[in-house]
Amino acid sequence: MRAAPLWTRTGRGVSIAVIDSGAHPGHPHLGLLADGIALTPDGREHDDLTDRLGHGTAVTAAIQEKAPGARVHVARVFHEELATSARTLAKAVDWAGERGCRLANLSLGTPRQSRIEMLRPAVERAARAGTLVIAAYSHEGERWLPGSLPGALGVCLDWDLPRHRVRIGRRDGRRVVYASGYPRPIPGVPPTRNLNGISFAVANATGIVALALELFPEVRGRADALAALETLAAV
Repeated sequence: MRAAPLWTRTGRGVSIAVIDSGAHPGHPHLGLLADGIALTPDGREHDDLTDRLGHGTAVTAAIQEKAPGARVHVARVFHEELATSARTLAKAVDWAGERGCRLANLSLGTPRQSRIEMLRPAVERAARAGTLVIAAYSHEGERWLPGSLPGALGVCLDWDLPRHRVRIGRRDGRRVVYASGYPRPIPGVPPTRNLNGISFAVANATGIVALALELFPEVRGRADALAALETLAAV
């Protein structure tokens, strides 16, 4: 899919929950942010959304680069390290649904299939609330949760794609979105020296899906989102 049909769009009217390590206020690559929540690994809530790891800020920047008009809500689930509990992730996804977010970006995942009973109901609840979870389908040959769940829009890496393009393909017989793993560039820093990988493929895909939702506000769920992307690919 080429981004050309979307050049005049900004993601206006689309709300996105970025479930990650928070955001760094005042970072030059970040636009305006809406409200947020911070959740500790044991599920406790607090109000410190400041990103001390850099991952959430870079993910949010990649999304806002493509969809600067989208309304971004921050759910901080990573604190001292890029690790949290499935219970906390499920709670953050529930929060995104309660906030009425159209998209929930999870640039993260786990290969531990034992977590499916915690994460699958959260993705299903989000879908009923009109929130589409976008997450990594697989990484290094292993399926990841929650991106490989039926209700989620799974994303896979394609290093050959430009950052402003996605394509629909198949993995394990299932339709997924392929996207570039490079983040928004930092002047003077080679792309391979910057943060990169499946996290940013998810973020790049989320930004482009947000543009598609502005064009097709009636889109609901994974199948509709894939159909919208395929329609735009034919333009």
